[in-house]
Amino acid sequence: QVQLEESGGGLVQPGGSLRLSCAASGTIFSINFMGWYRQAPGKQRELVAAITSGSNPNYAESVKGRFTISRDNAKNTAYLQMNSLKPEDTAVYLCNVQGLYSHHNSFGLWGQGTQVTVSS
Repeated sequence: QVQLEESGGGLVQPGGSLRLSCAASGTIFSINFMGWYRQAPGKQRELVAAITSGSNPNYAESVKGRFTISRDNAKNTAYLQMNSLKPEDTAVYLCNVQGLYSHHNSFGLWGQGTQVTVSS
């Protein structure tokens, strides 16, 4: 089995920074997608940033230049560095990880979500 653990959310003032982590553990053969989504009250879940094996990261237009996604393959962990945070970034942030736990068996998991609140 594969488990995800998210951490790093919290309350920050506008213009501040936070770093989110999403660690995958368990029986993992490979990971080909690690992404961060967010969902604000009354809004649809949206992709914020994603990193796929062999490709450049991609970002939502609203976070380009402010957020950076990275991945530590040795730790099966993705990070989302969020700078210059704005009140409209307030949401529950969820990571999504997709990969293989054996040669022929895939998995796709969501983290439990972590609250990010940007407010003065």
